Amino acid sequence: MAEKIVIIGASDFQNPLILKAKEKGYETHVFAWKDGAVGEETADYFYPVSITEKEEILEICRQIQPAGIASIGSDLAVVTVNYLAQQLGLRGNGPENTRLATNKYEMRRAFEAQGDPSPRFRLIQAADQDWERLTEGLAWPLIVKPADRSGSRGITKLTGPEGLEEAVETARGYSFLHQAVIEEYVQGEEFSVEFISCEGNHHFLAMTRKFTTGAPHFIETGHIQPAGVAEPVLERVKQVVSHALDTLHVTWGASHAEVMIGPDGRVTIIEIGARMGGDCIGSDLVPLSTGYDYVGMVVDIACGKPLELKQGPHHREACIRFVCSEADLDKLRDIENAGEEQVIRISPMEPFDGHRVTDSSTRYGYMITVRD
Repeated sequence: MAEKIVIIGASDFQNPLILKAKEKGYETHVFAWKDGAVGEETADYFYPVSITEKEEILEICRQIQPAGIASIGSDLAVVTVNYLAQQLGLRGNGPENTRLATNKYEMRRAFEAQGDPSPRFRLIQAADQDWERLTEGLAWPLIVKPADRSGSRGITKLTGPEGLEEAVETARGYSFLHQAVIEEYVQGEEFSVEFISCEGNHHFLAMTRKFTTGAPHFIETGHIQPAGVAEPVLERVKQVVSHALDTLHVTWGASHAEVMIGPDGRVTIIEIGARMGGDCIGSDLVPLSTGYDYVGMVVDIACGKPLELKQGPHHREACIRFVCSEADLDKLRDIENAGEEQVIRISPMEPFDGHRVTDSSTRYGYMITVRD
């Protein structure tokens, strides 16, 4: 009888995890809202239960008796994954990791206490209105963001006090805790860093150069691997991120760090998720550009198997571009027709209804390419 794995989430970004688990011979049991997501069809068993319903999922899991619990690309799912793993005696990060890695304020406090380089910050509670006091001692520009969301949701950059109240209300509106964090804006280039951890040992896999819309909302428009930084810079990034993973009590599985590298070479941590990065970075770009089976590693670690760090065939460069407008779609067609890059996948495109792209979840689609 095949071993079973429980997967939290059924979206397009979760589907590679479902497919990889099936490829490895696992029977897949997937939990998510029933909204027509691709995972509803690819899973062996689909349960129309919200990923936040931890107790309901736990009771079903006691009947399933899975070998592991996993998810990729979702901070919200991390809470449930860690809880289920702890309750069922499976591999997973503990409650302290959940507290630190899913709340940006708690994460900033932990970084500050352990000497990890990160921006100065303040927490804004639901009732806070004294903007002058809350920004005292912080240097403008400032970034306002929800305390507990990912995917560029509710993020605003401000160069002065004007618009602060509106930005805070937007951020708090996205926050499950109705809290916002304000922090100093860090100048430099933005990158993300992928690690895999096993028994508290952290193994670097890839560094990604990030492209965004810029201020005020910094919505990701594309990612490319490798990042193309000098070797000394890369080594410094590895050291900084590895230390920060210890700070966040990351013991098992994937992690996705976002860092800024300043003009002086200083590395500053923006935030770290104790899960694989979204936007197909971990599921597609890492194996395409490095040959590491990142998703396979996530499955193996969750299910109690040893970590195999081996590289297979890979390309010189891998890239994902997102569609935020019809003009972007025209550019993708030009790239496809030019034939200079090999197209790996084009996602289904949302209909162009004229809506404004406000965060990662409202983009129209994407295209993944490689180049040799």
